[in-house]
Amino acid sequence: MSLPFTRSGDRLTWRHEHHLLTVQPWGPDSVRVRAGVHRLLDDLPGALEPEPAPREAEIHIGADSATLTNGLLRVTVTSRDGLLTASRTDTGQELIREEPAHFWWPGARHYEALGGGQYRVEQRFAAYDGERVYGLGQHGHGRFDQKGMVLELHQRNGEVSIPFAVSSRGYGLLWNNPAVGRVELAANGTRWVADRARQLDYWLTTGETPARILSNYADATGHAPRLPSWASGFWQSKLRYATQDELLGVAREYARRGLPLSVIVVDYLHWRHLGDWDFDREHWPDPRAMVEELRGMGVETAVSVWPSVSPLSANYGPMRDAGLLVDAGDGPAVHGEWPDAGSGSDVAVAFYDATSERARAWLWERLRENYYDIGVRAWWLDACEPEMRHPERHSYAAGPGAEVANLYPREHTRGIYEHMRAQGETQVLSLVRSAWAGSQRFGAALWSGDIPATFEALAGTVRAGLNVAMSGIPWWTADIGGFQGGDPDDPAYRELVVRWFQYGAFCPLFRLHGHRDPRETRSFVGVSGGPNEVWSFGDEAYQAMTFAMRRRELLRPYLHAQLRDGERTGLPLMRPLLLEFPGDEAAWDVDDQFMFGGDLLVAPVLGRGERVREVYLPDGATWTHTDTGTRHKGGARITVEAPLDRIPLFVRDDADTPLSLEDLR
Repeated sequence: MSLPFTRSGDRLTWRHEHHLLTVQPWGPDSVRVRAGVHRLLDDLPGALEPEPAPREAEIHIGADSATLTNGLLRVTVTSRDGLLTASRTDTGQELIREEPAHFWWPGARHYEALGGGQYRVEQRFAAYDGERVYGLGQHGHGRFDQKGMVLELHQRNGEVSIPFAVSSRGYGLLWNNPAVGRVELAANGTRWVADRARQLDYWLTTGETPARILSNYADATGHAPRLPSWASGFWQSKLRYATQDELLGVAREYARRGLPLSVIVVDYLHWRHLGDWDFDREHWPDPRAMVEELRGMGVETAVSVWPSVSPLSANYGPMRDAGLLVDAGDGPAVHGEWPDAGSGSDVAVAFYDATSERARAWLWERLRENYYDIGVRAWWLDACEPEMRHPERHSYAAGPGAEVANLYPREHTRGIYEHMRAQGETQVLSLVRSAWAGSQRFGAALWSGDIPATFEALAGTVRAGLNVAMSGIPWWTADIGGFQGGDPDDPAYRELVVRWFQYGAFCPLFRLHGHRDPRETRSFVGVSGGPNEVWSFGDEAYQAMTFAMRRRELLRPYLHAQLRDGERTGLPLMRPLLLEFPGDEAAWDVDDQFMFGGDLLVAPVLGRGERVREVYLPDGATWTHTDTGTRHKGGARITVEAPLDRIPLFVRDDADTPLSLEDLR
């Protein structure tokens, strides 16, 4: 009887009846695993960079199993049923194991035929007691450890699907499939599901530390470029500045007060119709002069760019006729309703197809003509999930919606990045509301989406940001103060916005944004809101917030130095303690503190009325409290004062950081 295994170059293939599986080295200590029925395809959309150079993998084929070894990772595949187990070569520890749902049927890999070579696909792995799982994008459930969760693989406002997980067992797994589906991290097993796919595809890596796993992931999916020098300063934003005069008035007031301002944002509805991608000259009569005046003050102009196209826009007809809109199947190419100028009711709008290279080029030409050529260099790609109810029902250039929909935000960002680079720009950043695996290599800076203005949301945002960091996205921020609501005259809200502002000063991007009271809405959409500048919340808040702004300015050289190192290592700026202190077991459970680079520990205050803060100081370092100069030995919990104008900060060992209080007075 012939063995089910074959070797071709550095690939190991198992075949039984119509089912086959291949394992291939894919970067250091990593493999790519693909499985399917009848055949495997090489040209499907995914997150992995082009196939790396062949590696010297060891392949051994025996009667009962075969193994492929690549550095620290060894993969064993059984002859009988093709089940895969991954383990470490140095310790022999089992990392992850495919496990059938039942002794007879279904197996660990399950394909439910949908016709046309497509399947509903399931991949099952064993569960392990005590395992913790991090990453997997951004979610609003308020937890850092994702074990025990069921997560939809579906892009929504504030729910960002990045299917990369880092396990406390010492592996990272990328579900290399942009299909709509879910992942279940249950006590009785892990199951990944793609509702519609051609085949199974996942990438597996290991490393001596979680930091090494993130580095391998960046090698496989792309490293982030250099953060633009202007992007690390303070961003002023609100829903919304309705006119050119209003926005310039705010920027001039920052300058008059001598407050640092790097970016000011032109929010949505600055156009006449969705899909114009241009200023409405009635309210923005001379945007070129506006951009030039702002740049003269050292301020960049960021503009909101939506992927939606209204039938009232002059661009709708040409884009429809050229096949550049997402196809809705039968009927008009419309996918949602949205307010539009000149219409007394909501308008059914279409979306451009970001998975089409031609559509990305068309969009860029409009952005170039109407924004770039007058000096705009900062892009806010809002609602880029895109914000439609059922993207899986539509058809994209890259394939059926159910099969490729999660790819949309990454390809949208890619279009901006590649066309900006073609213009000779070396500093490219797009602020995005959604992302997918690999978005980081196209200059994506993810933000939290439309979250509530509550202390509970602030605490959940800290954990969401840490999981984004563990998902390979190093540029991240949140709407300081929360997005939905907040009365600037309410003392309770003023306390919240101060605490959020202090936290925001230690995010990669430092951005004040929200839809403040009193709010005006049309349908379900805010069209204007109350004041949201640092002087809007009373004198006590103003003093605390401007202190945080000055501290941020001092930290900008440190921030850029840390991110430049991250360009090489793949490490984020905001780091869960476990990234820097993997040998400290307690550090793996800390979800309300983080490292800001390698030298600063940040402990934001996350509760109303709190004026003291318990802080865990990781083992393996000595920590200096910046407010008092007191040194503490690591591996202990301490309690420190946290008055309203201070956030607890600690310097690691004897690191040289620009945090002298004398410099801030």
